[in-house]
Amino acid sequence: MRIGFAAPVSGSWATPANMARIARRAEALGYHEVWTFQRLLYPEGHAMGPVYRSVHDPVVALAYLAGVTSRIRLGVAVLNMPFFSPALLAKQLASLQAVSGGRLDAGLGLGWLPEEFAASGVPFERRGRRAEEFLQVLRALWTEETVRHEGEFYRLPPVHQDPRPAPPPPILLGGGAEAALRRAGRLADGWVSASREDPAGLGKKISVVKEAARDAGRDPGSLRFVTRAVTMVRPSGEPGRRLLSGSFEEIRGDLDVLAAQGVTDVFHDLNFDPGIGSPDADPGESMRRAEAALEALAP
Repeated sequence: MRIGFAAPVSGSWATPANMARIARRAEALGYHEVWTFQRLLYPEGHAMGPVYRSVHDPVVALAYLAGVTSRIRLGVAVLNMPFFSPALLAKQLASLQAVSGGRLDAGLGLGWLPEEFAASGVPFERRGRRAEEFLQVLRALWTEETVRHEGEFYRLPPVHQDPRPAPPPPILLGGGAEAALRRAGRLADGWVSASREDPAGLGKKISVVKEAARDAGRDPGSLRFVTRAVTMVRPSGEPGRRLLSGSFEEIRGDLDVLAAQGVTDVFHDLNFDPGIGSPDADPGESMRRAEAALEALAP
């Protein structure tokens, strides 16, 4: 199993200096990848929690981290396709693939927050069908000399978009509904789980993705299954302990449970711990806790 770590992108600890410090140390410790996530807006009075209140743009953050690292891969889980045009995102990710030396993994999703759709000027309905057409256009722009597209949601006159990424970054699709899981099996290089997924139930969803891949004539063994570990470092032996919450020893042991379910990649994300990733957390204490976890959970 490949082990990654999330960069500080949410809350008071998410400063450029701390991003660089975590990414460089993760690279030195042999982590496979450093990850970011997207939150475009935070609706006033929303109940989703403080860790979503102040979040940096993930593409810009990864471009910055590409410049301060040299080997570690760079992942985003996930960018929501409806908030972009395919041409704009194709250009941004192709450039990020170039400046990073081919280290990008592109996690893409549908989005779920109505206010973000309203702000982006796109309807909430038919997100899945829109996403499939988006992926078709995105891949064409990355691989074809001339692209022309007349679809239900997107239109391109005959165009060139250069430079094209070589190679194109792998695409990991998010989403937990059956339709989203089957879409990942049919169309993507893998699936990435959301922060709200129960780690104990990932095996069932991975099975759906694999079944859809087989039905589409694809090799399910070639797919990646990436888990965002909402890692909460807590005292050992707490009753009712959730997977990936507990002592360092318990959390390391939980990775065997994930591997047995078919997970191929996991990354520890401390941004979702309110004591670390919220705007009111003490940034110095957040870094102290994060660096201790970075060392203790290193592959």
